[in-house]
Amino acid sequence: MLSPELLSSSFAAAVPYEQYVATGTPDQRDQWGRIHARASLTASQSSLVRGFTRRVNVLVSSGLWCGDCAHQCPMLARIAEAGPIQSDGRGVDLRFIDRDKAPDLADQIRICGGTRVPTAIFLSEDYYFVSLLGDKTLSRLRAKADKSLGEFCPVPGAELPSDELAATLSDWLDEFERVHLILRLSPRLRHTHGD
Repeated sequence: MLSPELLSSSFAAAVPYEQYVATGTPDQRDQWGRIHARASLTASQSSLVRGFTRRVNVLVSSGLWCGDCAHQCPMLARIAEAGPIQSDGRGVDLRFIDRDKAPDLADQIRICGGTRVPTAIFLSEDYYFVSLLGDKTLSRLRAKADKSLGEFCPVPGAELPSDELAATLSDWLDEFERVHLILRLSPRLRHTHGD
């Protein structure tokens, strides 16, 4: 069970995007950096994230070696950059933890029996589980199915088509918005915040 205690301690052990990527090899940093440079939110998407009135904690179980992580995690960073934590506590706090260094967490978030990465765990401000999205977004799954390559992960360094990047970023943004609305409409949190 994903208890607030496990999630809180895992979140505390996790690190921000830049710090996480800095631990990779030069090739890994380059691969992640290329997608980060290409991923961008539209003005309306950025405005949406800046408008979040609740804190959205996002804990990502990842691997710097993983092609899907290199393609998707920089998009998560771009979303978080659009809505940083404000002085009143609202915004997005995004943290990364290496799957292999957090086996207790990885075991609790298996997808189809496997410890898949990336897996994003969306949490309330007080570390209650809200949602989990992992392995690939719907757009990434559709693209993989269309290619029918049978590979487990994309070849490291493979170029991500622009349309797939935009669709995947949109998928992730939809989940961030969905989670924010769950938090915003939560009777428990509305009582806590008096709104």
